[in-house]
Amino acid sequence: MDGNLYALSAPTPDAFADFCGGNAGGPHETCVSLAALPGTDASFVIRDSKPEGAGKELRFTGTELDDFATGWVRTRGLSL
Repeated sequence: MDGNLYALSAPTPDAFADFCGGNAGGPHETCVSLAALPGTDASFVIRDSKPEGAGKELRFTGTELDDFATGWVRTRGLSL
């Protein structure tokens, strides 16, 4: 791999796990979907479930995503 995660094929739709919250359900539930990126040791795809987010995704290495997650938890004053 040349380091360009966007050059790799996307995961299949059933590979995504949804993390939902925000509204009370319905057709436009506010979910963030996450899947491992095929062909990598530890890289991931994140996408938005809302119709406006269709076809848009972000790709991160595991290290990048870990740094984001720990920073987010720290910034929000959350604990695991």
